Amino acid sequence: MNWFHLDDFLAGWIGGASSVIVGHPLDTVKTRLQAGKGYKNTLHCVLQIYRKETVAGFFKGLSFPLASITVYNSVVFGFFNNTQRVISKFRHGDERQPCGMLDMTLASMLTGLMSVGLGAPVDLVKIRLQMQTLPCLAENLNLAGTTGNVNGNIAVRSMTLQGQPTYRGPIHCISSILRTEGIRGLYRGAGAMVLRDVPGYTLYFIPYALFRRWLSSEGRSSPHPCSIWVSGGLAGSISWVTATPADVVKSRLQADALHARKYRGIVHCIIQSYKTEGIHVFFRGASVNAIRGFPMSATMFLGYELSLQFFRGL
Repeated sequence: MNWFHLDDFLAGWIGGASSVIVGHPLDTVKTRLQAGKGYKNTLHCVLQIYRKETVAGFFKGLSFPLASITVYNSVVFGFFNNTQRVISKFRHGDERQPCGMLDMTLASMLTGLMSVGLGAPVDLVKIRLQMQTLPCLAENLNLAGTTGNVNGNIAVRSMTLQGQPTYRGPIHCISSILRTEGIRGLYRGAGAMVLRDVPGYTLYFIPYALFRRWLSSEGRSSPHPCSIWVSGGLAGSISWVTATPADVVKSRLQADALHARKYRGIVHCIIQSYKTEGIHVFFRGASVNAIRGFPMSATMFLGYELSLQFFRGL
């Protein structure tokens, strides 16, 4: 198994930790815009979070992704690069043969498919924790048909939920989901995640490779850190913007059970979202994704590439 390189996993872990810290505040804004109610636009969402929850609101649910998404990115980058070596070994007889675009596309798609098994529960818990906001809970409970009096006021039962978060933390969230929804509950929205991540990772790794090639100086043995940073950032923005429609559906399915079940599946979620909010709803959070995608992916690729250079130089 000479094709298997552990340093890809280690470098992916370091890059992943860096990207989570950089991108989590905007990830919270993105989730609220896509699955929440009462936000007019990105700026309004940012101001509402700050006014009602202070700066801490932007980092709600950070501990779990910091612990889990770092492992997730480690597996993604390790799997992608080792898969390229397997393909090169199979097709060319030499694992060191650089992959062409077709082989890299196949490796990217397989990486996206594999990532759902690990990433779906991580995303679910992160979104459930991020969505614990008073205005969002109040409106969704009311929309779901919560018992009220003749004036339409929300019943006392809902007020109790408003004043107290549903989940006390990541572990409590996981145990609650397993208790009430079973193991399938942890994979709610996984189908939409496949629709997002299979093309999403293709439009992540391919643009990065192209931009890095175009921005790299001839004669250098390794790309300049600035080339890596810009290439990674542009690739991240492209990937996240194009994945926004599927990401909206995924976020709504995963946040759904926090309030009350409104969607029966992917198709029902798409139809209901379109009927109530129009086609523009599927692009909600696209601007946040573009802005957030750049620093997150730039940091991810830079951390990965520099760590890889360090490990291979030991």
